[in-house]
Amino acid sequence: MTPDIEVEQAALRAARALSRAGAWLDAGASDYAVRQGPDRRRRPALRIGEAVFAELARTLGLKPKEGGGYVLARAPEPELAPEAGRPGVVEGERDVADRDGVLRTRRANLGESPIGWLARRKDAAGAPWLTAREAAAGEKLREDFVRAGTLGRLTMNWTDAPAGRSGRGGPGDPVDRAIHAKARVRSALVAVGPGLDGILERVCLVGSALEAAERDLGLPRRSGKAVLKLALQRLAAHYGI
Repeated sequence: MTPDIEVEQAALRAARALSRAGAWLDAGASDYAVRQGPDRRRRPALRIGEAVFAELARTLGLKPKEGGGYVLARAPEPELAPEAGRPGVVEGERDVADRDGVLRTRRANLGESPIGWLARRKDAAGAPWLTAREAAAGEKLREDFVRAGTLGRLTMNWTDAPAGRSGRGGPGDPVDRAIHAKARVRSALVAVGPGLDGILERVCLVGSALEAAERDLGLPRRSGKAVLKLALQRLAAHYGI
């Protein structure tokens, strides 16, 4: 994961926490603490650095709080706002295979995926944002990306031809499994096509929120949902779902 993406995701987590009632940002000597009430003796919800503080100020704005600290100048978009009791992020670790077949522990979100969270959202008429078919396709793509491990790094060009591998291997070989998963991700993104593969990379692979994906891809504001749905429909057709 690139540093910019790490900062973006940390800012998203902080924005969700700061959008709760009574939440504020406390400036410390070397970092900032997101607090859920006035008592500074309580353990903060999370801590952020200067880069994340600057990202929050750029995207949502921060204003001084009476008595010290900061609060959000404006609330996150509805799709970024926290749902009571289900922030969707559980920090943890997951074992993935590297190029040599060695299992290494990597930081991962063990909570609900962005696709799962979006699938639970409903519009004004009560209809889900994503159909079961669309959600299943997005989750399948992400599962293969996770299986690819470090072979599926985010900076790669997914349209490149697959790289060969010499040596012995088999169905149980972790590197072969990762290579096959990487090839499935590549095939799926190529099938979806340019113009739509980008939002799948951002939402399904990187785990970005729709607002962040729109900004990174230069899409019109609030158009991300429609673009994502079209991409997921093509992806579902590719998978035969």
